[in-house]
Amino acid sequence: MMVGRGRQYGVLLMALACLGSSLGVVYSSHVCRAYYASLQSLEAQRWALQEDYSRLLLEQSTLASPHRVLSIATEQLGMHLPGVGADRVVIQ
Repeated sequence: MMVGRGRQYGVLLMALACLGSSLGVVYSSHVCRAYYASLQSLEAQRWALQEDYSRLLLEQSTLASPHRVLSIATEQLGMHLPGVGADRVVIQ
């Protein structure tokens, strides 16, 4: 009689373990999909930021080009290169 009852408990224990295991697989699958969706969102954001950074680098190189700086210095600020006689040597 005890062997039969022990076997029933064993079958019940195995069924509960199988149920728990299946619930664990479902939960871990759900978490994995949620993390993957988050990863995809972050990668899209990274690409957008990379595009902005590339545009900003291009704009910076355009604004800091020597030709543009020279034209602004001469036209807007009235600057010019010093002549040869404008050099002075200071001796202490």
